Amino acid sequence: MAEQAGNLEQRRTAVSTPAAWVKTELARHPQRPFPMDFVGRIFTDFSEIHGDRAFGDDPVISCGMARFHGEEVMIIGNLKGRTTKEKVQRNFGMPNPEGYRKALRAMKIAEKFHRPVFTFIDIPGAWHGMGAEERGQAEAIARNLLEMSRLRVPTIATITGEGGSGGALAIAVADRVLMLENAIYSVISPEGCASIMWRDAGKRADAAKALKITSSEIRALGCIDDIVPEPGEGAQANLDAAATMLDAALVHHFEEVKSVPIEQLLAARQAKFRNIGQFYTS
Repeated sequence: MAEQAGNLEQRRTAVSTPAAWVKTELARHPQRPFPMDFVGRIFTDFSEIHGDRAFGDDPVISCGMARFHGEEVMIIGNLKGRTTKEKVQRNFGMPNPEGYRKALRAMKIAEKFHRPVFTFIDIPGAWHGMGAEERGQAEAIARNLLEMSRLRVPTIATITGEGGSGGALAIAVADRVLMLENAIYSVISPEGCASIMWRDAGKRADAAKALKITSSEIRALGCIDDIVPEPGEGAQANLDAAATMLDAALVHHFEEVKSVPIEQLLAARQAKFRNIGQFYTS
């Protein structure tokens, strides 16, 4: 009887929990693959670039040249860490301004040598510490938005886990923006939204539902271009299968964007991001 009651309670919880919060928990799963886990399985000959040539080398952002099915490309992704020590070292995946400036430096190198840019994002948000603010966090993000919008090479961004606000957008202004099936993309975390709207972070599941942060909802809003399916119970259940699915999606979209003349590509990229968020009422 106790076992039956427990199963009934699990079913009730599953029914009452909004799907958006279920996706949020999957995006934050402790074993979910990080961006560089995918990079290591999809790309070859990765050669890392360090430093922003202004302040230092942010351990949260990793950039470097690599090969994608034989073609030279530039890779940009963020690191989060598995152990407590790694998480603290990498600010729990939240970049400092020098991380965004390092990413921009890498993108400018890619532009100089005509290398397409692939970015991979699992960023809860930009780091909010005093040092980051003193070193110009907002300016670094704004500069990346401007420069990526006019970068003269094909660009593809993939949200693999959390895509949080301007911290994620700073490396996601791309010709194609992809999202893994169980990833989330939002202007604010569900907890932050609940704290503002209801002064109760415990209503995070309701906030997640209201924010429309799941891949299907984000695509319906026109903020991304494609959803990459995940195997079984999620990418954490089978990394190799998830990487294979993502690889196929990247090949498809890369073949499309690299065949488009750069001026046409730039016009389409800028028009896409100018139109995001526009809506009309009668």
